[in-house]
Formats: sequence, structure tokens, C-alpha cells
Amino acid sequence: MITNKCSRPEILSPAGDMEKLQFALAYGADAVYLAGEHFGLRAKSGNFTMDKLAEAVKIAHKQNAKVYVAANIFAHNRDLIAIGKYFCDLRDIEPDGLIISDLGVVALAKEFAPEIPIHISTQANSVNWRTVEMWRRLGANRIVLGRELTLEEIREIRQRVSIDLEIFVHGAMCMSYSGRCLLSNYFTGRDANRGACTHPCRWQYALVESQRPGEYFPLEEDDRGSYIMNSKDLNLLEFMPKFFEIGIHSLKIEGRMKSPYYTAVTTKVYREAVDALMESQELFQEKLPYWQRELDKISHRQYCHGFLEGPPQSKDHRYDSSSYIRTYDFIAVVRGYDEKKRCLVLEQRNRFRVGDQIEILLPQGDYISQTIREIYNEEWQSIDVAPHAQMVVYLPRSQPLPVMSILRRKCNEH
Repeated sequence: MITNKCSRPEILSPAGDMEKLQFALAYGADAVYLAGEHFGLRAKSGNFTMDKLAEAVKIAHKQNAKVYVAANIFAHNRDLIAIGKYFCDLRDIEPDGLIISDLGVVALAKEFAPEIPIHISTQANSVNWRTVEMWRRLGANRIVLGRELTLEEIREIRQRVSIDLEIFVHGAMCMSYSGRCLLSNYFTGRDANRGACTHPCRWQYALVESQRPGEYFPLEEDDRGSYIMNSKDLNLLEFMPKFFEIGIHSLKIEGRMKSPYYTAVTTKVYREAVDALMESQELFQEKLPYWQRELDKISHRQYCHGFLEGPPQSKDHRYDSSSYIRTYDFIAVVRGYDEKKRCLVLEQRNRFRVGDQIEILLPQGDYISQTIREIYNEEWQSIDVAPHAQMVVYLPRSQPLPVMSILRRKCNEH
């Protein structure tokens, strides 16, 4: 049994909309983070109206999970009155934390919603222990550390301060310092620091000389060009024993704009990893290759360790493409079981057909492999293929499976 300063770190999963929240909770999240329609840094995510925020908090609390609301824009004067009113409304909803970057917004939270704990966002660039300590003195309850820290720097911060620490363990990396970037604003007029980033760091660039307008000189690693700011995705699963040892309170998964399937798989993997480590290091190491294979089955860029072992090197960026690796398709979700028909009730997400070899990902336990032998539509007519998005179909099976189980299939099978 591992002993550590926080007993069991929290698994904190992204909830870009209500469905993703439900998948995160079903697959083992202790807490989710989300945003309202304003003041969060993912403007293109589904986000939540005030009524949906209230519903989300009720759903999570009923399952003994927490909800943290992101209000981590860098505010301008014109935002302040609306943010104060927003915090008043959130006070009635009773979320479990506010994720904030801006010192002025922290002051508004203390004034208008003093009961809600304050979590300082990674956007605030907390990368030394004195900054963390100052935030604590100003009333913060948790610090989301900057992603630019090494393992040893995180360890020293933990040793020197008495406050909850949260770190990102999985997901996309930003080429700019803690995500504070002006490229999107410059190129498109959409402000990354107000939630509207267009991710121009992922674009392909060429060099233009001022006296030769219209002549583009390629920046090439090979004949496909070069994506000079295109960082790989973060994957710190193998470092979990170190985070236990240090005493990290919350392990955060990036991805409010990712798919429900991504949310489910990443949450399940990190949930199982934490549970295994609560038993023994040996069990964790035994299961690690399996979990890494699971993380390879979601849409992702190549993985790296970010800054954890030191500043990123050339191997931590991909220079030939900004595309994702996708080896599996999310084809359906289990919505129930029809006892009379002895069938799983499925909601289709991608086209699948009779004869497909599939895997069924369960909220708990290993996945199930099987071949689809029969499919029926809602009129109980036998069909060969489920072609329409979100159509309801029936899959014969002698035993029910948990609601929210996911059917997936290797890509390019037909």
C-alpha cells in the first residue's frame, strides 16, 4: 500500500457539455470541470447555460462528484459588472470551485461568491513556490500548476506550501507559455485569452521575404512541409507513482472540446491507475502496458512527457503534420436493455454493419470483443447496416450491459 500526503488523488475530467459530463461520471471521474456561456477559455466548447449548470451540479453531487466552473478569461473593464453578477448566480447553484486566472476576478469571487473555493488556473503561470504561497495568502484553495514545471520543481513546491495542488496529466499541449498566446488574436482577431483560440500554432507555415511578395519559401523537414510549433500531446500515466509520492491532490485531463469517447477512455484509464496504486506498485506496473494501449485507441497526436523531465526537445514536437492519430471509431453507445427482445438498445454514432469485429468498453472492467451477427431497427426489421447518426438499433445479447458502455471498431474496416 502506498502512503501519501493526500491519500487518493482526484481524477478531474473535462465536461464540455452535458453528455461529456455524464460519460466522465460514468467512467469514474471524482470531479469535472466545465464553463458557462461566458468567461471560460473554451468558447467553442458546448458549454452550459445557467439552467444547465444548475442541472450539472445536481447530477454530479447526486453521484458524490464535484463540479468546478472555469471563469479563467483575462478580464477587461467591460467584463467586470457581468462577472460579478455571474458569480452571484453561481453562488445559488453551489459548485465546488471556481477556476480563475485573473487577480481582479479573484477579488470579484471573494466579494460576490465567498463560499465557493477558488482554484487558480494554469493560465496564471504558477511555476514557483512563492507565487503559490502568495495565492494561498490571497485566499486561494487550490493551484493548478503551470505545465512548464519539472517533476523536481513540483516536488519542491509541494514541500514548501500547504495548499491543494493540481496538475495536468493528459491532453493537448500549448506551444505558448501556460497557454497565454497572441497568435490567434494577431491572425484572426479571436482572442485565445478570452476563449476563442483558432490554434494557429498547428498551421503550416512558409517564409516570405519583404522584397519578394508572393514568393513563399518552404520551411521543410520533408516534402510535406513543417509544422514548427506543433507540440505532441501530454501523457504522464507512467509517472503516476511519483505523483502519489509527492502528494498531488488532483490529476487533470485536458479536453473539453474532445469527444465523449475521449472523455470516457481517459477517465477510465486514470481512474483504474489510481485505484491500482492504492493497492500496490506491482499491480500498477502490471496493468500499465494495457492502459497505454487504451490511450492509443483515442484520437491523439503522438505522446510526450511535456516539461516533466526538463524543457521539451525536438522529439516533443511533430514537424511533418498537425493531424491526429485515430485507430478506432466510436460507433455506438448502450442506452438500455430490452428484456423481451433480449437485446441491447444502442444509439448509433458512426456507421457499422453486420460482420464488424467490435470492442465494447465498459465503465468498469476490461472491454469485451465480439462480432456483430444481427442488427434490428426500431420497427424490429433486420438490417445489415446502421447508417444514420444517432439512430436507435437493437443488438441481440443474452445479458445486459451497463448503460453508457461504448461500442468501438478499428478504423478503415470497410
